[in-house]
Amino acid sequence: MKNILIIEDDPAILKGLEETLGEDHYRVLTAADGEKGLALAKKENTDLVILDVMLPGKDGFEICRELRGAGIDVPILFLTSRKEEVDRVLGLELGADDYMTKPFSLRELKARVRARLRRTTEIRRDLEEYSFGDVHIDFRKHEVIRGSASVKLSARELDVLKYFIQREGEVVTRDALLDEVWGYDTFPTTRTVDNYILTIRKKIERDPAHPEHLVTIHTAGYKFTK
Repeated sequence: MKNILIIEDDPAILKGLEETLGEDHYRVLTAADGEKGLALAKKENTDLVILDVMLPGKDGFEICRELRGAGIDVPILFLTSRKEEVDRVLGLELGADDYMTKPFSLRELKARVRARLRRTTEIRRDLEEYSFGDVHIDFRKHEVIRGSASVKLSARELDVLKYFIQREGEVVTRDALLDEVWGYDTFPTTRTVDNYILTIRKKIERDPAHPEHLVTIHTAGYKFTK
């Protein structure tokens, strides 16, 4: 049974989500404020966090930032009434996996929950270890070694790098990466992808300004070469 944590301060929405997901046989934990929600997320073995942005105590962005900073890579789905593009981008850049604005369809939310849980299982199940250049990655332990030094990659950065490694030699478009790794069919900007690529290059390339492994294919996207 999958465990889902809902952090939402609107009692009606919280109750509706709890009942809806319970009907799908998920074990549902709830919190109505940011402090309690963060404590539960750190304590419980959750498979997914549904997180409101506007919360008493700590807001959703703070919670997401603290969880990722602590190395907790549980998938996070943001819920918010905000519609500005900058908020969506900020949430994803902080390490969130999906984003829905209120009001939303419960049917769509359930579909996104299933897709995110399935995608996370698939990402973690297949490739276990991989080496290229002076980099060795143990995906099971979430460890990256470059030369003799440990390199810290966030859960999202590691997912992005794994996606490229699994498609070695193929040109990957920004839209495909957003669709497959972030789980979006459409997204208003690809700036998020470019920022992640730049950060990953700084951590794995000998000369990030002239990358050998994660290279740009002009007008098309990116390609990983061993």
